[in-house]
Formats: sequence, structure tokens, C-alpha cells
Amino acid sequence: MKGYTYAGKKGKAVARARGLEMHISPKKTYEVLNAIRGRTLEEARSFLEEVAALKRPVPFRRYNQEVAHKPQAGPGRFPVKVAERVLEVLGNAEANAEYEGMDTDRLVVEVAAAARGQILKAVMPRAHGRATNWNEQTTHVEIVLAEREK
Repeated sequence: MKGYTYAGKKGKAVARARGLEMHISPKKTYEVLNAIRGRTLEEARSFLEEVAALKRPVPFRRYNQEVAHKPQAGPGRFPVKVAERVLEVLGNAEANAEYEGMDTDRLVVEVAAAARGQILKAVMPRAHGRATNWNEQTTHVEIVLAEREK
């Protein structure tokens, strides 16, 4: 993933931010970003803070096999680590919007994309001289904010 996946339309101001090689699950990140896409900046921030505080579950729409149902979301979980990292990227996008002179009260999450990053290879020693792969997945996160039309 080189550069941004979204450039924006001509004449439309956007604020972008990326998090590269973040040590979070790509599948959980996909579900969290689906939950905040299209929301206003304040709604997205409060949603992520509630997920991090274990008060609101993230609905799992695609990767939901053997996922327990939650009262507010159906199949869902509380991916705290992912919510905290996405909140950092969202904060960076907001700071970029302020720097560009955009109205932060009218910002909407226009694009929220995740891509698999590099796999960090490791091995775990096992009995009788054997070893098992113990790899860590990383994820690229991209968030684009745009001003909502009046």
C-alpha cells in the first residue's frame, strides 16, 4: 500500500491520515472501520471511545463465525486495541483538517480503509526439538475526512 487509496474530487477539500504497519488484527480492523464509515467525526470518536471502554460492541458483519451475540449489535465483539489505534489515526486526520482550515463540526468519515500489512515472522519452541510458527499480522489503516454538504 503506497500512498493513499483515495485522492478526493477536484475542488473538494479532504483531510487524510494513515497508520502503517500497526500491530492490530486486519479482520477486526475491517469491522471497526465499517462501523465508523459515513459517521460524523464526533459520532465516530464517541463510538470508538465506548468500544475501548467496553460499553458498546462493534457489530461483526463479515468475520462473524462463532461470534457471540451482543444485545446492541447482534454478532459482535469489543476490539479494544483496534479501537484505540483507529482513534489515534482519526485524531491525526482531525489535526490535518484543522491545519487545512476545514470546519471540524461538519467533518464526516468519507473513507475508512484497511489493508493487510507485513507479517512479522517468529517461532515458538515446542517439545522434542520442534517449533511452531508464531507470526504477528500488521495492518495499514487509512481515514479520509471531508466536509458534509449543507
